[in-house]
Amino acid sequence: MTATTHEVFPIGWVRSTVKRRADAPKQGYEGAPDARIEVEAAFQPGLDRLTPGQDLLILTWLHEAQRDVLAVRPRRDPSKPLHGVFATRSPDRPNPIGIHRVRLLAIESGGVLHVAPLEAIDGTPVVDIKPALEEAGGW
Repeated sequence: MTATTHEVFPIGWVRSTVKRRADAPKQGYEGAPDARIEVEAAFQPGLDRLTPGQDLLILTWLHEAQRDVLAVRPRRDPSKPLHGVFATRSPDRPNPIGIHRVRLLAIESGGVLHVAPLEAIDGTPVVDIKPALEEAGGW
């Protein structure tokens, strides 16, 4: 395997009542709380035209993930057979990028986005924010 380096850096941080990975729901719709995303000042101009009520895709760096995992049991269920990690949404994977569909509830002063539901733990780095599209036409 040849490794190439690509720089990815946080544009913001998740602020949540979920403090431990063990306490985080597996998916947002499984009881994840509202959360806030604190966007770094240098990136706040990129928030222009976001509108409360719209759905967003939040891409995070799952900083507590194991990066050497290539097979998992879905939902850590020992009764399920091993699956290649790319056939699952496990946070443990070579590049632990999380994708979270949320609703933008409000834009607060200082570049803080109030979103829900978000299953990421407090302190998770945010690496990108994209509008969620309803149709994937043109692929």
